[in-house]
Amino acid sequence: MGLYIEARIRADLDELWARTQDPAQHQRWDLRFTEIRHLPCVEGEPQRFRYATRVLPFLTVTGTGVSAGEKERPDGTRTSALRFSSPHPLSLLAEGSGYWRYVPDGDGVRFLTGYDYRPRWGAFGALADRLLLRPFMRWATAWSFDRLRLWLEHGVTPERALRNWLTELFVRALVIIAACRGLGVEPALGLSGPLAPAAAYTCPLLLTVAIPLALFTSPLSRTPAARRCLRRPPTRVRAPRVLRTLETPR
Repeated sequence: MGLYIEARIRADLDELWARTQDPAQHQRWDLRFTEIRHLPCVEGEPQRFRYATRVLPFLTVTGTGVSAGEKERPDGTRTSALRFSSPHPLSLLAEGSGYWRYVPDGDGVRFLTGYDYRPRWGAFGALADRLLLRPFMRWATAWSFDRLRLWLEHGVTPERALRNWLTELFVRALVIIAACRGLGVEPALGLSGPLAPAAAYTCPLLLTVAIPLALFTSPLSRTPAARRCLRRPPTRVRAPRVLRTLETPR
C-alpha cells in the first residue's frame, strides 16, 4: 500500500469500531469525506456505500465503494477493507483500495490504515498526485486519526477539534504577520535614550524568535495534529486477505 498511517488510541475497541464503521460518525472526524452513506445491499454480501468530498465551495466530487469487515479474528484483532472509485471527471482520484486494522495494545488500540489509489489525467495527473494530492492525503489522514483520538480519549468532539485547530492556526498566522511587520518598521522607529541600544538589539531578536516559535511549536493538547501519528510502518505490512474478495465498484 502506498500510504500508511498509525495512531495509538486509548479507548475501548468496540467504541473505536463503532465510530469508524458507522457512516454518520465516520464522516464527522474524517477530513477526507464530507458525506458517507450506506447503499442497500443483499444480506451476506459486502456493504456498498456512496461518498462525497467537497473540494471547493462550488465543487463536490462523488464516488462509490464496497467494504467488508472481520470483527472476530482468532488473534483478537479486527480488520475492515474497502475498494472505491469515482467516475467524476474532475476527481483526480480514479480508484483505489485500502484497509483499517484494529490491534489491541495494552490499555489501548493500535489503529492503522494502509491504502493506495490510481490517479487519472495521465502524466499530468501523476505529477499532480506526487506533488500535491498524495502529500495532502497523507497529512489529512494522519490529522483525522488524531482528531478521532481526541474524541475518544478526551471527549473533544470533531467539530470542537476543528475549531481549536482553526483558532490556533489563526493565532500563529497573526504572530508571524506581526513579527514580519515589526521587523520591517523597527529600524524606522528612531529610538532614543539610554535604553535605545538595548531595545534596538532586543526587539529584532524577539521578533525573529517569534516566527520559528509560531511555525514549529507543538500544537496544544486538544488540537489535532498529524505529527502525532506514525506515517511509516514499523515493520513490513501486508494487505488483509479480505481485500482480495472485493471487486472495484463501477
